[in-house]
Amino acid sequence: MSPSSSVFFCTIAPSPASTDFMSASPLNSPMTKKKMSPHPSMMNVDSDEPKPEELFAEEESEDPTKKFVGEVYLPEDQEPLLKESKRRFVLFPIQYHEIWRMYKKAEASFWTVEEIDLSHDLTDWNDRLNANERYFISNVLAFFAASDGIVNENLVERFSNEVQAAEARCFYGFQIMIENIHSETYSLLIDTYIKDPDERDHLLNAITSIPCIKKKADWALRWISDKTSVFGERLVAFAAVEGIFFSGSFASIFWLKKRGLMPGLTFSNELISRDEGMHTDFACLLLHHLKRRPHPNTILKIITEAVTIEQEFLSVALPVSLIGMNASLMCQYIEFVADRLLVSLGNPKHYNSSNPFDFMDLISLQGKTNFFEKRVSDYSKANFHRSSSGVNVQSENGTSRVFTLDEDF
Repeated sequence: MSPSSSVFFCTIAPSPASTDFMSASPLNSPMTKKKMSPHPSMMNVDSDEPKPEELFAEEESEDPTKKFVGEVYLPEDQEPLLKESKRRFVLFPIQYHEIWRMYKKAEASFWTVEEIDLSHDLTDWNDRLNANERYFISNVLAFFAASDGIVNENLVERFSNEVQAAEARCFYGFQIMIENIHSETYSLLIDTYIKDPDERDHLLNAITSIPCIKKKADWALRWISDKTSVFGERLVAFAAVEGIFFSGSFASIFWLKKRGLMPGLTFSNELISRDEGMHTDFACLLLHHLKRRPHPNTILKIITEAVTIEQEFLSVALPVSLIGMNASLMCQYIEFVADRLLVSLGNPKHYNSSNPFDFMDLISLQGKTNFFEKRVSDYSKANFHRSSSGVNVQSENGTSRVFTLDEDF
């Protein structure tokens, strides 16, 4: 289905299953009920932020069976992934093979900012994009520039301190590095495209200067500072940040690729979207390794709120209509992405929405190049496949196992 061939009416109302969560969320506070000003007005705003307890209301019942599944009475500090152990200082023998495999996959996909060629982008920026398109891209880049720093804040302050499994710590250490590369990339893109110093400063300080971006940032930051939620809930929340908050913006940049515009921007978008997809998959993998997991209703509440915020962002505050995309179809696409994430987290689909963007189905990271790319964006280190096929690891019973990967990245 192409954007021009169908109409989908997007509703942003919360589902009945998420009403109690949403009533306590910032979406229903006086501050956030205020309509965000769409293009061209995004003024600085100063307002009192709701306290974390206003965002995350306590469950009506403390019955663990209504809050968790699995070993519902297991204390948080007895969770195997989180339980303090001196084994965290050494890697071998590998205990969590799937987690280690994910780390090696991430390691093989390393790239740097210097590999992005921006030499042709300025011609498109100045001569082929209109004012609305430049405005939209600028603000999407502003969101991305700040968001990777927020993800790293969570990794450094919370997840890396909480998770004790050495294999998971390897992944988080690598993720922190690659998020720094993402942040550098977005800052470089803004620095390249935006020549006015005041506008550039405005964009680089988006989480305080641009209301709709501040709203998304505040949602993520409150999860970092919240002291009442359990690790599994925050794991789901940051899967939503990287899997939902980024999804619509990634799609909007892929829309430019479909039009043959901004080759440097769109290539970096492929690299970064691949990385963020891997980070989301890792969150889902860790969730399934937990003995005590959040109840499906809790997962649904978190995901549906993230969907609501993202839909508002791209259909009201910074509408994709500015670049010629259908805002209603974008809302449907976000629901489609959310359903995939829900299934990966162990929940059933909630929205049952199909993918309305055929060009997203055609985005392939399987070794194909187009006319303006220097190298394929599914790049991985050449030695990875050879070395990974011969890594011997000792299992708990002393037998030797060979670590291999079936996927062709």
